Amino acid sequence: MDLHEAILSRRTTNGHFQSTPIKPEHQRRLMEAASAAPSHFNSQPWRFCLIEAPEKIAEVAEISGRSMTQLIDQGIFFQRYRRYFRFSQKEVDERRDGIYIDHLPAPLRPFTKQLFSDAGIQVMRTLGVPKKLGEDNRKLVAGSPLLLAVMLDKNEYIPQALSGFYSIFGMGAAMENIWLTVATLKMGIQFISTPMELPEEWQRIKDLIKLPSDLELMAVYRLGYLPFEQKRPNIDWSSRERKRFSQYVYREDCQQPQGDEW
Repeated sequence: MDLHEAILSRRTTNGHFQSTPIKPEHQRRLMEAASAAPSHFNSQPWRFCLIEAPEKIAEVAEISGRSMTQLIDQGIFFQRYRRYFRFSQKEVDERRDGIYIDHLPAPLRPFTKQLFSDAGIQVMRTLGVPKKLGEDNRKLVAGSPLLLAVMLDKNEYIPQALSGFYSIFGMGAAMENIWLTVATLKMGIQFISTPMELPEEWQRIKDLIKLPSDLELMAVYRLGYLPFEQKRPNIDWSSRERKRFSQYVYREDCQQPQGDEW
């Protein structure tokens, strides 16, 4: 595929991967793509740790699953991210952002509007949803043949300085290069976000990868070759809608939106 097609077809993989190990030449290509990203003064502040050892992947999976269970059970996840969830096509058509939760277990479908209330969380506890989602999350990570830890050099990543912004900008560009390259290799990628929500669990991952003091762990991703048939998780969503030009593009100044017809 050409570059424009690769950009427009970029996806996040919510489901399982093949168990096939990632070929060394494909791992190298991903790292080459990351290295080609722009960075402030060519500082190249990013660092990557490729994790293939099954026992380490299994440990990250346990941390991720346990984090998901705790976040759902305590209502933390919903409190933090409610504003991104859409439960109807009408919401999606109006906002054209967020994630459309269009795939739910049958027992939960009547409660979509109450999912984020105290009563809704209690219903989910009664139905065992937190543990189920945690186990689903654990299995997804455990079945991934490759994990990628993304770090920044603390000599560049200084949050209170401009170099902190520049280094995050560069890391984002490097990760986008990886994401686009993944598609050309018939692979998938997904952010393992839940451990980041709980400092004690995030620290366990830092300890697992023996993070040195001069690096900051920024993110962990799971990667793998896409299966021939993709089965949707128990709770799944779509996030392909994009804002209209008039919602995010301006002409000459920020008082003049670009029209939707171009």
